[in-house]
Amino acid sequence: MIDRPLFLAAVTLIVIGIIFSYSLSAYTVLLYNAPPYHFLLRQFVAGMAGIVLMWFIARQDPGRTVVWIGFTLLIVSALLMVATPFLPEQIAREVGGAKRWIRLGPVSLAPVEFFKVGFVFFLAWSFSRRVLPKHAARSEDVRYTLKEELFLLLPYIIVFAAIMFIIAIFQNDLGQVVVLAATLLFMMIFAGSSIRIFGLSILVALVGVVGFIVTSPHRIERFKGWWFMLQNAIAKIFPQWAHAVPKVSLAEEPYQVSNSLHAIHHGGLFGVGLGNGVLKLGFLSEVHTDFVLAGMAEEIGVVGVLAVVMLLLFVIYRLLKIAGRVRNNIYYLYCSGLAMIIGFAFLINALGISGVIPLKGIAVPFLSYGGSQIVALSVGIGLALSMSKEAKL
Repeated sequence: MIDRPLFLAAVTLIVIGIIFSYSLSAYTVLLYNAPPYHFLLRQFVAGMAGIVLMWFIARQDPGRTVVWIGFTLLIVSALLMVATPFLPEQIAREVGGAKRWIRLGPVSLAPVEFFKVGFVFFLAWSFSRRVLPKHAARSEDVRYTLKEELFLLLPYIIVFAAIMFIIAIFQNDLGQVVVLAATLLFMMIFAGSSIRIFGLSILVALVGVVGFIVTSPHRIERFKGWWFMLQNAIAKIFPQWAHAVPKVSLAEEPYQVSNSLHAIHHGGLFGVGLGNGVLKLGFLSEVHTDFVLAGMAEEIGVVGVLAVVMLLLFVIYRLLKIAGRVRNNIYYLYCSGLAMIIGFAFLINALGISGVIPLKGIAVPFLSYGGSQIVALSVGIGLALSMSKEAKL
C-alpha cells in the first residue's frame, strides 16, 4: 500500500509553496512589470504537474518502472548539464556569470535539480550491486583495510569528481556540489563504509571547498561577507573577545543576510500576517526563492515556520521509515539518499539565511519558487511512494 502520509505531507508543502510564491513576490512583480499573478500561476502549474506525476509514478509497479525512470533522469539531465554552457543565449541565458537554466518558450528548466534525483538512484542501484554484497560477504571479525575500501569506492570518487567539475566550474554552483557530496558521503555509510572513510572524506571535502573558494573572487567576497557578519555577532555577544577577532573590512555590509535576520526578528513568534511583510518590498531580493524562509518568518512568525519545518522533517522521517522497512537494497539506499538530499538542501539554506554559514543559492525543497525543483522532487517522492508498496509500514 502506498505511504499516504508521505504523499499528503509532500502535497501540503507544495501548496504552501504556491501560496507564498504569490505573497512574497509582490515587489518582484512591480520591479519587472509582470502580471500580478505571474509567479503564482507558474508555481501553480509546476505544483499541479508535480502532484500528478507523483501520484502517477506512485501507482506504478516499482519492479518495472523505477530503474527506467531513475536512469532516464540521470542520463538526460547529465547530458543537458554538459550541453547548457554551450547553448546559444536565446536558449540558455547567462545569469550571475553562469548558464544553469534552459529556456524553452515559457518554461525554464534547471537540469541539476533532476540530476540530483537521478544521481541518488544511480548510487542506490550501484551500491546495492557492488558495495553492499561485498560488505555482507565479509565475516564480522574481518574488516576491509583503508586501502581496500578506497579501491572499492574509487570509481564513485572519480564519477563525483567529474560531476563536481561540471557543476562547480561550468555552472558556478558550489552549493549543489556540497549537497551532492554530503549525500554521497552518507550513502556510503548506509552501504556499509567504515568511519575511517567518513573521516577521510570529510577532510578531502573541506580541502576541496577551500580550494573552490580561494580560486574564485566572488566566492572570496561572499566568504568575507559571512565573516563580517560573524565577527559583529561575536563582538555583540562577547565584547571582551572583540579585539581578538580578525577584522574584515567591506565596501558595504552584506545586506541580504542582515535584512533576512531583520525579517525573522520583525515577524516575532506569530508574524505580521500573510501578505503583510515589509522586508519583501525591495529589501530582500529573491525573497520568494533563496530567502523564502525569512519571508515566511516575517509573515507567519517563528511558530508558523517551525510548523512548516516539522512538516518537512516528517517527509524525511517517512522516507527513512520506508528505507528501514524494505528488503530491496536499491529501495533502501534510494529512500535514504532522497531523505539526505531534502535534509541537506533545507539545512544549507536555513543556516545560510541566518548567517551561521556563508550564503549559498540553494532552494528550500518544495517551498522556494521554481518549477524544476518542485517537479524533480515530486518525481523523486513518487519513486519512493512506489517503493513503499513493498515496505512493511
